[in-house]
Amino acid sequence: MKKVGIVMGSASDLPVVKKAADVLAEFGVPYEMHIYSAHRTPDEARDFARSARENGFGVLIAAAGMAAHLAGAIAANTTLPVIGIPCKSAALEGMDALLATVQMPSGIPVAAVAIDGAKNAAFLAVEILAVTDEELSEKLAAHRRRQAEEVLAKDRELNA
Repeated sequence: MKKVGIVMGSASDLPVVKKAADVLAEFGVPYEMHIYSAHRTPDEARDFARSARENGFGVLIAAAGMAAHLAGAIAANTTLPVIGIPCKSAALEGMDALLATVQMPSGIPVAAVAIDGAKNAAFLAVEILAVTDEELSEKLAAHRRRQAEEVLAKDRELNA
């Protein structure tokens, strides 16, 4: 199975990306986490992205706040799918990061999730990998069934 690479721009993003790691672990998807800044360690971020495919990665997740150029910098250096997590910051509540993440030039896409939406980033990564992995696809289907059952149980409880 391909790995998921999780890159955060700062150690302060760890509480957000930990939620993605937890989802990946739940599905048995191997992952690695790294701290590379698009601005402070651009060479390391570039090298990681350029060698990701050869190193067994299938999807990359990049989390950053404020200017949030990390996902774009990663995407510029790989043809693997990149999912950006805009992280909330004090100044603009994460709107700056959201806009920086989604406003990519044509031909260099970054899929974006909600501000601090690490869980959905991981679910999207799992869905991408499941396209070619039947076992992972079955795990996703079972998860969706459990979610539906939980909602219906709450409905029954409400109406009892």
